[in-house]
Amino acid sequence: MAAVDLNTVRSTIEARLATELASSPAIPVVFNNMTFDSTSEDTFVQCQTSFGTGSYLGKGVNIVVGLVILNVFTEEGIGVGSNFTICKRLRDLYNRITVSSVIFDSPIGPEVLTSSPEGKFQTQLRVTFQIYEEL
Repeated sequence: MAAVDLNTVRSTIEARLATELASSPAIPVVFNNMTFDSTSEDTFVQCQTSFGTGSYLGKGVNIVVGLVILNVFTEEGIGVGSNFTICKRLRDLYNRITVSSVIFDSPIGPEVLTSSPEGKFQTQLRVTFQIYEEL
């Protein structure tokens, strides 16, 4: 097996999220390096996927670790309920499962953040993951 293709891993994570949030009720998703006007939507989810350091485990096996940050934005002034409902969907989507060799840990959050865009209420979920690669 060759080294893990990080774009394939990213695509796996993003496709799972986009599929889930396309269903009822549909929620727009914004990924890294996408243009998006946050004033045009009352509710949306921002997904940031990043990769950390890896480790050599021996006998030709590496572990690659990463983090998915999911920022949930809703209209300001309506309380946390709608954010927590969306976060529940997202927690269920990644909670301690393996998808295409990507092993997800238990999500952290939702955490209420105060640095939201104007007119938005923000919560955040974080999910760490790892992939084992044989070289």
